[in-house]
Amino acid sequence: MGTIVNHRDFRPKPSTTSSVSQPPSSPSTSSSSSTSRTDTVVGTHEFKINGYSLAKGMGVGKFVASDTFAVGGYAWAVYFYPDGKSGEDNAAYVSLFVALASEGTDVRALFELTLLDQSGKDNHKVHSHFNRMMDAGPYTLKYRGSMWGYKRFFKRSLLETSDYLKDDCLIIHCCVGVVKTQTEGPKIYSIAVPPPDIGQHFGKLLESGKNADVTFEVEGEIFSAHKLVLAARSPVFRAQLFGPMKDQNSQCIKVEEMTAPVFKVLLHFMYWDALPDMQELFGGNFKWAFTLMAQHLLAAADRYALERLRLLCEVKLCEDVAINTVATTLALADQHHCFQLKDVCLKFIALPENLRAVMQTDGFIYLKESCPSVLSELLQYVARIGEHSVKVRAYHNEFYLDNSDVNGRRVKPRLY
Repeated sequence: MGTIVNHRDFRPKPSTTSSVSQPPSSPSTSSSSSTSRTDTVVGTHEFKINGYSLAKGMGVGKFVASDTFAVGGYAWAVYFYPDGKSGEDNAAYVSLFVALASEGTDVRALFELTLLDQSGKDNHKVHSHFNRMMDAGPYTLKYRGSMWGYKRFFKRSLLETSDYLKDDCLIIHCCVGVVKTQTEGPKIYSIAVPPPDIGQHFGKLLESGKNADVTFEVEGEIFSAHKLVLAARSPVFRAQLFGPMKDQNSQCIKVEEMTAPVFKVLLHFMYWDALPDMQELFGGNFKWAFTLMAQHLLAAADRYALERLRLLCEVKLCEDVAINTVATTLALADQHHCFQLKDVCLKFIALPENLRAVMQTDGFIYLKESCPSVLSELLQYVARIGEHSVKVRAYHNEFYLDNSDVNGRRVKPRLY
């Protein structure tokens, strides 16, 4: 006979250890985000119309246009119609418009047109989209040549008797704000871009001396360099090495009126686009020596039209104004047209606690001999300090900053 089996016998036996049943795994999910940002790129242009009376009468619909100017990647121009844009006004009004002067489709922009009051009262005539709630949003220019502006910008009879017209000249200030929208999503990469290192490459080229094709003799010391590098950095070197009046002996050029250490630092800057470590160069006398070097470098930078180096030196000298160097620095500032440095030096010398000490320095003697006109400017600064700060004795309108009396004899300057 067959065996009868209880189906419950096939169920798995319970385990002797406890277990927790796991819920079914949920499907993996991903998320992302992006941001749409709308900004306004703003630019301005000033349009001067000289000879308004001559432009008047040129005819309805005829205009004078400004030069084109760029804002937000598009070119724009201002159009002024001295007899009006529309014939229906019978030349009673002047018209003023801004036009899209480059290719573009549906360019959205804000505009402001201002006719400047030339009386100094600031009663300007302004038509502006900016800072205004607009139901329709920014103005849309459909294509090149589209315009925004006013056919009846100003009644001509009133304009010609107003403060907007001075010396037969009108000044129009135009402001354009191009509306741009861009969408940004999260970056899916992380790439570290190192800082520019072109100066390192050129600096090492100078140090190696490889392929040098020109030498300079300075105080008997020889420096090797590369013509193309020097010409690229300095228009003076470019003319000297490649111009029609280039030196006949352009393989070895003798440099006069400059010390070898200054020329070495000059070359370093031209290749590295940075100054060397001055503390390492000068050691313990760092501050005084750097000031002296900055004075010489200022003259050298002006000589070779290295504007960035000249400004670096001007900043350094402004920061390190001192009794024993300020007069020489002032003379250099005057000779090389460093106006901010000159102002700093004049204000420093004019202080009552500084003036007497500065006048005893050798630099002050050099200042009087090389830049006598600066003394009158110094007098003005001293006068501004006021009689409560310092009084400079004067007899018969003679000021004694030159340390001499009216007969030319040397005298000691008196301050009280």
